[in-house]
Amino acid sequence: MAANNRRMSGKKGAQVGSGGKRRRGLEGRGPTPPAEMRKGHAKQRAAAAKARRTQGRTQQQRRGGRTANELVVGRNPVVEALREGVPATTLYVQQFIDNDERVREALQLVAERGSVNLLEAPRPELDRMTNGLNHQGLVLQVPPYEYAHPEDLAAAAADAGEDPLIVALDGVTDPRNLGAVVRSVSAFGGHGVVVPERRAAGMTAGAWKTSAGTAARTPVARATNLTRALEAYKKAGIVVVGLAADGDVELGELDALQGPVAVVVGSEGKGLSRLVGETCDFRVRIAMPGGAESLNAGVAAGIVLYEAARRRG
Repeated sequence: MAANNRRMSGKKGAQVGSGGKRRRGLEGRGPTPPAEMRKGHAKQRAAAAKARRTQGRTQQQRRGGRTANELVVGRNPVVEALREGVPATTLYVQQFIDNDERVREALQLVAERGSVNLLEAPRPELDRMTNGLNHQGLVLQVPPYEYAHPEDLAAAAADAGEDPLIVALDGVTDPRNLGAVVRSVSAFGGHGVVVPERRAAGMTAGAWKTSAGTAARTPVARATNLTRALEAYKKAGIVVVGLAADGDVELGELDALQGPVAVVVGSEGKGLSRLVGETCDFRVRIAMPGGAESLNAGVAAGIVLYEAARRRG
């Protein structure tokens, strides 16, 4: 039968076929995969980065990505914290407390929020909670602050189709300075603040108050190692600019502010640490005709953020 088939084909010997390659070559390759699955596509890189951030957040939470509960103690501090929108879980009120205007306002503010528990406690219990501080019968419990991951700030800018504008604080230990920087970042369209995990101010009730409520919409990220976080920004195409009184470039001459940039602000006394300073692409000085030696972190960050917003606007 095989011989008959060969004779009918008019060809000599067994024929070597293509194995279907030519036929498959004419066939379509099916629907185009979504952008998130195409290697090298911008959306694929973004999806991969998001997966890494999710893993990083999980690891960070295991390392302690949240602060401990904080207590705001005293009638004036409690009322001011409630006025400024500082997050709170519970207001403790001493039994048989003298009901003055501040106590009444605190109770009213808690009632208006509707999400803060109100508990009455005997004075000895409040003394124990506050380690004997003069609480004046009012103690407000502030929940742990949940920090972002440094990569989240750049990702938020990418999601908004904007160049990242980030402020990193190096050795700034005053929570009020942190709150002022958060407020400036919010005012000038920045994407967040990065602080080191150790030896640095955190998002305490004092920082919340100074931020005037802007901390609710401006993320603060905490970096285990600030130098490594800045190096990661550089690899992502973000220019790292350090503020230094002896900087090589004057702020008005810095073109990098028009693109993706992370501005690093050091402490008022010591400035940038050595490793952070060496990591910066530029060391920039702010001209001060009045002759002041330095500016505090909040003011310095505000000046640079204004200049960046002006150029981008």
